[in-house]
Amino acid sequence: MELTSVPARREVTPLELFFDLVYVFAIAQLSHQLLAHPTWTGAAQTLVLYLAVYAAWAYTTWAVTLVPAEDPRTRRMLLTVMLLGLLMNAAIPRAFGDAGWVFVATFLLIHIGRTLWLLTVGLDPVNQEHFRRVLVWFVAPAPLWVTGAAADGGARLVWWAAAILVELVGTWAAHPLPGRRLDSREVTFAGGHLLERGRLFVIIAFGETVMTTGTALTTAPYQLMTLLTSSVALTGTVALFWLFFSHSERVVRHYQSTEDPMRAGRSGVISLMASVAGLIAVAVADERVIAHPTEHAGITTNLLLFGGPALYLSAQTWHGATLFDDLLWSRLLALSALVISCAVTTTAPAYLAAVITAAIVVALAMSEECRPAGDGRAGPIASGPQVTDGIT
Repeated sequence: MELTSVPARREVTPLELFFDLVYVFAIAQLSHQLLAHPTWTGAAQTLVLYLAVYAAWAYTTWAVTLVPAEDPRTRRMLLTVMLLGLLMNAAIPRAFGDAGWVFVATFLLIHIGRTLWLLTVGLDPVNQEHFRRVLVWFVAPAPLWVTGAAADGGARLVWWAAAILVELVGTWAAHPLPGRRLDSREVTFAGGHLLERGRLFVIIAFGETVMTTGTALTTAPYQLMTLLTSSVALTGTVALFWLFFSHSERVVRHYQSTEDPMRAGRSGVISLMASVAGLIAVAVADERVIAHPTEHAGITTNLLLFGGPALYLSAQTWHGATLFDDLLWSRLLALSALVISCAVTTTAPAYLAAVITAAIVVALAMSEECRPAGDGRAGPIASGPQVTDGIT
């Protein structure tokens, strides 16, 4: 049976929401992993694991955008990936210890198995060709993943970092192969559905940020400083939430009207990857500040505290520029303020650094809320050659 038509927008099904629960668990695991290992090595390990987990979620979500969840074959695929994903995410804390093989085996089964499944469900010729190329790009780094699982210590991190780098290059370049060229504008694609799934995934990440703040509040002594830092953390989280969702209808309208929803979807998936990584950093930073509010912020806390919002805002600024060919001066100023503040507050008390971070993102949210539509833009930018799910 060939899939000949995909509606531009579909409702998210209960099964898809159920599937996402596995990734609520994953984001919590990743936050705790970084919190337990707040070093450069620990950050690199957490990043590699996060990118693998995100790839498992993103490509499965993309698959369900092509083959609706109402299809019995898709339901079986989702439940299988959900089971494997639960095992993969449970292995996160010990992935660089005795659970490396569990993490790699389940990840490869998800990644390669789901792609093989897509090639059997009757996709249109353009998608069929594209996912043959995707399969090549997924199989290519598999030896790196396996070699890393067999290695110990720092060598495992090196092998897995190389593998995930291949994954990222493939995603960024739209999985090219020599002499083979595709035009994604010829593909019917439910871009609105993918957008809605991405928005729900962001809410999952925000949920982890709020839960981390709440957990830190329950374990810290009930003092004025604890109430202050918890309030500052929640205020900053609300501002970041507002910055993502308050003007998102413009993005929704673009997905509904664009002639190339697949290009917009690919840009959104990449932006979402960085945004959620930023929220994980924010969650860890908030916990550290609440637990030790009067200690010097230091480089580690500051990189998390200011770097998390900076990564989050940079990703969305890039996504907006990709879709609409413009930039907001307010976002550029906020990013500059975050970088400068990170550099000058390393010896300040952690609570003061947190207050400054929250003040920057709250000020940005207020300025964008008061800005009339079309104002405050830096003007058109050159977006360069557009890579469109296989097109350069």
